[in-house]
Amino acid sequence: MIPKTVGLIVFEQMSADELTGAAEAFSRAKMPTGDGREFRCYHIITLGVSTEPCVTECGIIVKPRLDIRDAPLLDTIIVSGGSGIDDARLRKKIAKWLSRRAPATRRIATLGRSIYALAATGLLDGRQVTTHWRFAKDVALRFPKLQINPNRLFVKDGPFYTCAGGASVKRSGEQEQYSEPLQFQVESSERFADLAAWILCHLNQDLSVEALAQRACMSPRNFARLFKHAFDTTPAEFVATARINEAQRRLRVRRTSIESVGASVGFKSADAFSRAFERHVGCRPGAYRARLEITPQGDFVIQRSKGHSQTSMGIMMKEGSMSARHAEMSSSNLVRSSIPAQGRLASISRSRGTK
Repeated sequence: MIPKTVGLIVFEQMSADELTGAAEAFSRAKMPTGDGREFRCYHIITLGVSTEPCVTECGIIVKPRLDIRDAPLLDTIIVSGGSGIDDARLRKKIAKWLSRRAPATRRIATLGRSIYALAATGLLDGRQVTTHWRFAKDVALRFPKLQINPNRLFVKDGPFYTCAGGASVKRSGEQEQYSEPLQFQVESSERFADLAAWILCHLNQDLSVEALAQRACMSPRNFARLFKHAFDTTPAEFVATARINEAQRRLRVRRTSIESVGASVGFKSADAFSRAFERHVGCRPGAYRARLEITPQGDFVIQRSKGHSQTSMGIMMKEGSMSARHAEMSSSNLVRSSIPAQGRLASISRSRGTK
């Protein structure tokens, strides 16, 4: 078997985490060979508009392996986001290359604001797409033929995948980028929008006022005051709400213990998690899970609320998978799109990469 080739487009001032997130996800897709070893499903290469080193937004230097003009036949193309895509000349070069490559490429994906390059080709006209909510209105104005859904984390329409961004898409694509209360709060403050998005993606880290103030380059007192003015809530309450919202989602996965769910969203003890959960939801985590009456069935979950039942299309994570990390779902769903439903895992490390 020959690994399928994934081309990652790199450019000056791109988002490093989106590049590495996609690369990491595809590199973990392996298949057992039958002799106790594993076969890597994808071969990953970096492609640039030239072979000159590129400086990412965070200062990391990436040297493309090949110029896009010399790229081999590709199974998948991924264009990461970043402020560099705003350069009209760069965007035009990438768009022109994508137009030529699209007929022979099985999948093309954009992360966040890189949708501008793919949209410029006309290949997305009439298709369902998404992007980070901060750019959704501008994209809709520039490309009125696109059917934009700014609430979705990622969208697949034919061979094209669009998503909100590598770091913000760690949940299933049907979920909104933010819960309704948090979305209203985040949209109300452009100044702290990036910080709010970062909080939602790093719930298991130190999110104290001091830590957040340092990240925002402010004194704790000034940060707390401005945050309260922007969001109409304190930093601590914002963090607590975000953690409990995410905990509710993770509690729906039966194979995760209540203790591990609490730890994965930043609570230092099961008791602290239980008390905080009860304050926000009105019941303890155990009672919340029991009320859902979640029972495992194969790789899927059956949820039976009182009075009705429905099948959750969320894929179960098996023991030993990256349940705490939640591998970037934008890339994971690209990998999973070519996997039979039987045995499909949310962890990219267990994904299969062939049709």
